[in-house]
Amino acid sequence: MITALVPASVDPIDDDALHRIYAYPGTDRPTGPRTDSPTDRPYVRFNFIAAADGGATSGGLSAGLGNDGDQRIFAVLRRLADVVLVGAGTVRAEGYEGDLVDDDARAWRSASGLAPHPAIAVISGSLDLDPAAGFFRSAPVRPVILTSRDAPAERRRALAAVADVVPCGPYTVQVPAILAELGRRGLTKVLCEGGPSVLGGFTRADAVDELCLSISPLLAGGDGPRISAGASPSVPVALTLSSLLTEDGALYALYRRATLYRRAD
Repeated sequence: MITALVPASVDPIDDDALHRIYAYPGTDRPTGPRTDSPTDRPYVRFNFIAAADGGATSGGLSAGLGNDGDQRIFAVLRRLADVVLVGAGTVRAEGYEGDLVDDDARAWRSASGLAPHPAIAVISGSLDLDPAAGFFRSAPVRPVILTSRDAPAERRRALAAVADVVPCGPYTVQVPAILAELGRRGLTKVLCEGGPSVLGGFTRADAVDELCLSISPLLAGGDGPRISAGASPSVPVALTLSSLLTEDGALYALYRRATLYRRAD
């Protein structure tokens, strides 16, 4: 049973309450318009899980850290999103084959004016992805691959048969170009599920609006990564704690930027 610590409540948190807690800011309902920012870029939400000792994986995968409460929140976050955005390394490690939402979520999304299944976008500068992999063969919607103009032409041609391959920068994949492409497609509510280099890159670009962080009551040990990697931003991004839930010793924190208004990219 999930309960709330911030704001404090003794009532159990059902799925309707989770929808209200995790509704995108600036919306009267999950599908309403955003009004929180003077910029027109998409709103970017990251979702990660970490062990109590800071490790982002157990046995090389993040799935080993989760529990039932984490999975419930995970499902709600996908239900609310226009697009699920991941790095290529996460696809290779975690699979991401088949549907990302279940039939109930499809029905809810359709009734709420959303596409039945969220779009799927993958960041890959090298295009080190197998077009014959289950991720592409079982994709519920045609994936979008966000790459650079310098990506290998042969790999670009092979992947273009199974996905939309879009350059987002001349030499590297650039965050403002990613967000411009997602915005052009009408995908304004972004759920990014990793990996650490993606969070690091978006942090340096000042493009992280939310962090949904599940903290597992485990000591994972080992040499696993943190949830963020790469060079530090010039100025740390200040966050506020919007919500804190708990179940069976796990904590589920919802952090939002300390200021509503972002600087323009």
